[in-house]
Amino acid sequence: MRFASVLLAVLLVSFAFAQKQVSDDEIYDKVRIKLASDREVKGGALEVHVKDGVVTLRGEVEREKQKQKAARLARQVKGVVKVINELKVTGPRSGRR
Repeated sequence: MRFASVLLAVLLVSFAFAQKQVSDDEIYDKVRIKLASDREVKGGALEVHVKDGVVTLRGEVEREKQKQKAARLARQVKGVVKVINELKVTGPRSGRR
């Protein structure tokens, strides 16, 4: 009987660790790193806001493909509940080749 109680306690503690919530700060950091390090998105200048696991992306990108990939990258981060994609597609910048 005692073994069963100890086993139950260990399982409950393990479950609690597995269900540990990811903080908004951790999510923010991981989303920023993913966006900034992606060669296609080039998201270093994009704004990222996180509240209760909901990520809002703001800023400008040149192509629709970048906008969609930025949202996909943010969704991949553990703890993200939802992504609100407010990125604006501006097209290629003049003066750049």
